Amino acid sequence: MLTDRYVHPEMGRIWSEEAKFDAWMEVEVVAAEVMADAGIIPKEAAAEIRQKASYSIERIDAIEKEVKHDVIAFTQALAENVGEAGRFVHFGLTSYDVVDTALGIRLRDATDLIIQNVDKLLGVLEARARDHKRTIMVGRTHGVHAEPMTFGMKLTLWYAEMKRNRTRLVAARDAIAVGKLSGAVGTFAHLPPEIEERLCEKLGLSAAPISTQVLQRDRHAEALSALAILASTLDKIAVEIRSLQRTEIREVEEFFSEKQKGSSAMPHKRNPVASEQISGLARVVRGNLQTALENVPLWNERDISHSSAERMILPSSYILTDHILRRATSVLDNLIVYPEKMRENLDSMKGLVFSGQVLLQIAKKGLAREDAYRLVQRNAMAVWQNKGTLRELLGADEDIAKWLSGEELDQAFDLEKQMQHVDTIYKRVFG
Repeated sequence: MLTDRYVHPEMGRIWSEEAKFDAWMEVEVVAAEVMADAGIIPKEAAAEIRQKASYSIERIDAIEKEVKHDVIAFTQALAENVGEAGRFVHFGLTSYDVVDTALGIRLRDATDLIIQNVDKLLGVLEARARDHKRTIMVGRTHGVHAEPMTFGMKLTLWYAEMKRNRTRLVAARDAIAVGKLSGAVGTFAHLPPEIEERLCEKLGLSAAPISTQVLQRDRHAEALSALAILASTLDKIAVEIRSLQRTEIREVEEFFSEKQKGSSAMPHKRNPVASEQISGLARVVRGNLQTALENVPLWNERDISHSSAERMILPSSYILTDHILRRATSVLDNLIVYPEKMRENLDSMKGLVFSGQVLLQIAKKGLAREDAYRLVQRNAMAVWQNKGTLRELLGADEDIAKWLSGEELDQAFDLEKQMQHVDTIYKRVFG
């Protein structure tokens, strides 16, 4: 069960029991109105259904205990409140005409909310990326110092990935903002396709071109796939923050409030708890995708094996993704950045991060690349053994001197040369 701390009111409302029954009721009411317009049921009945349609969860629960069927319990409770026109409630429909169409409404609204919050995160990422466009730090591969970069580039990379997440979410929204009214096996045996089309239009959905008794579950799997990839991006960001907050690195740090405590035993602790929570909950969202994929193959025109699973994975995936998305936005907006520590760490390896540029400059002069590599590497290995800085060792190496002058060596250690294309990268991403 999800604890309240993970449930934001806006997203929680969409996945509440009341919202579910409200959506079911709207489908029933609009279906009656569309059928009345088509002359299938009396207009007076549709008007009465619109006016009197209501339910109580207590009454639905009481009926369900007897009939063991949630939709029948709902329609019976609804019809009781409507009165005489109640005989036209659920007219010509099967259960999943209502359930899946109503689910399309809720999935659409939930995805819209996720997209809105992705936009907020994109705004924070862009602002911070611009702030740190020239904040020099060391890039790392395999956890080891590689070459210089800027912290802004890291943020820009995350921005570009979040834009792709947004594109996936928009596509997923189109896939799940769909309804159906095609009956028990999708043949429209009791209502013509025009009724489905008009119903979906009024509800702000697309009509499924073809369906069985249910909408096909590849649609829902696509939505959860988009959420799982989004959660993985948030996990990726959180893992990087956790890494850079390590005491030995300490280039960034989650905001730590005045009265916050990091450990029950160690008063000095300032832990990246928000990022760790993001990583942990992202695993749950990714795990739910596996269940969504297994819901795709159903027996014949439908079975009910997907239903119980969806009652768990759909709300939890949306609620948890919404939660970690909001949390990541707050973490990044309030992230403490230590440029001086970034520069200190960059310099700590005594110029090793410029070895690649030295290699290229020697190779340009005519020495075979492998031979140039060996010359630079033997000096680099001496730096690892604390025998001096790379610039000092290269400058004292007679074999290097045959190819590069002191001035040319200095050029290889020029940070501005390393950063010369940052503006181009930013233009590519931000336009």
